[in-house]
Amino acid sequence: MTDLLMNPTVARLTSRSLLGRKRTLLLSLLPLALLSLCTLARILGSLDDDIAGQLQGSLSADLLSTFGFAIMMPLLGLIAGTGSIGPEIDEGSIVYLLAKPLNRYTIVVTKLLVAIGVVTAFGALPVLAAGVILTGELGEIAVAFAIGAFAAGVGYAAVFLLLAVITRNAVVVGLIYALIWESLVGGLVPGAQTLSIQQWATAIIEKTLGYEAQLLFVESAVDFSTGLLALVGVTLVATAYAGRRLQTIRLHDES
Repeated sequence: MTDLLMNPTVARLTSRSLLGRKRTLLLSLLPLALLSLCTLARILGSLDDDIAGQLQGSLSADLLSTFGFAIMMPLLGLIAGTGSIGPEIDEGSIVYLLAKPLNRYTIVVTKLLVAIGVVTAFGALPVLAAGVILTGELGEIAVAFAIGAFAAGVGYAAVFLLLAVITRNAVVVGLIYALIWESLVGGLVPGAQTLSIQQWATAIIEKTLGYEAQLLFVESAVDFSTGLLALVGVTLVATAYAGRRLQTIRLHDES
């Protein structure tokens, strides 16, 4: 059963591709920026009692939401999702993988799991660390935002992996989606918010925080059940469709 879901050889090759020197450096920049920003806020908090008080509440939530969710997670998902399969398709080297007696869905699921692992390591865990730095404890804020970051990372990785399978311009399309839809439209336009991975993950954070979410001004455009079902549904549909498209992919189509 495990072999049907994940192939060790494909996982190893994908990990090597995603964690090459240049891509690892690129993946590290965003979490380092987040941790540096939170460390600076913590230092300022130690010098100013007003800032210190805010770091225990809404200021921490604002920093994690604004930088961690609106910027970092979509971009990390883009790098990991497209990078897990996009370069192989662009170079045509995936033909050697497809020539093996491997189920196409197994290939997609394996690459998605590796991408999720990368997003977790460079996204969810740094968000957890950032929450601890800001609040000074491993409390509800740090844990809730880390869980939300993981949930968002799974959705982003699946969507961007699918983009890499269906278009050679996955990075450009992904950037437009991440920076315009998720960061601007999905965060500000009421109707569009219901179709935003960021909002779905925020619903999970809101549920995890409980009554404290109101005090921290953490509010999603959708309820918890809708957000969770939407994330699971998008992940499953994107993965299934990517596997289907991989079965009929035209490696030498230049259009």
